[in-house]
Amino acid sequence: MKRIAVLAAACVIAVPAFAQNVATVNGQAITQGSLDQFVALMVKQGTKDTPELRAQVKQEMINRAVAIQAAEKAGIDKQADIKQEIDLSRQSILVRALMADYLAKHPITDANVQTEYDKIKSEQAGKQEYKLRHILVKDEKTATDLTAKIKSKKISFETAAKQKSIDPGSGKNGGELGWAPATNYVPEFAQAVESLKKGQMTDKPVQTQFGWHIIQVEDTRPMKFPELKDVKPQIEQMLRQQALATYQQELLKSAVIK
Repeated sequence: MKRIAVLAAACVIAVPAFAQNVATVNGQAITQGSLDQFVALMVKQGTKDTPELRAQVKQEMINRAVAIQAAEKAGIDKQADIKQEIDLSRQSILVRALMADYLAKHPITDANVQTEYDKIKSEQAGKQEYKLRHILVKDEKTATDLTAKIKSKKISFETAAKQKSIDPGSGKNGGELGWAPATNYVPEFAQAVESLKKGQMTDKPVQTQFGWHIIQVEDTRPMKFPELKDVKPQIEQMLRQQALATYQQELLKSAVIK
């Protein structure tokens, strides 16, 4: 009787342990916990947790186990290039997890975003946007001749742009570039724009790496800064990148590197 009682107790203990496995592949267990983790990862990526999903995940884990066992049996995991690839993958996962852990412990707050927004906004205060037209040609002589014809009203700026500009984007629209701050353009072009007033055109062609430009400022206006709600995601991402860069520098400084 004593032996039966001991055997019965062993069976009671073994049942829950066995129930934790959703399958075994050549004796290797696939646990309920590992399946739950796999499902949780997919749910985090936007998939809905359903019985059908769990069945698919279970089959995928069985497929992987079979393939991994075959690879290990064939000694593929011992090959130098494969070992290096596995090690690099491990490194990438650890680095990514470390950065995610740092951000989780040092989250970007609404106050951080507001402070950065106010800083950027103050830096942009007083800046102008320009409504521009330009004509782009290959050589200085062509640009100079066109400038003279436009100034003497022998040809309109728009017509000259349509006929002569080699800028395929703006040329067909009479050289129109639309509204933008001067900083959107290459330095030589931006400097020329900032020297002009509303209605003015460059007296001399401006050379950039693209060729020779004739520039006309049609209108100016104070630069409109976007509302916080419209740029909050971009500011948050920028602050996260800055925080991680600072963290990486701190890690390097504290490391003993010879």
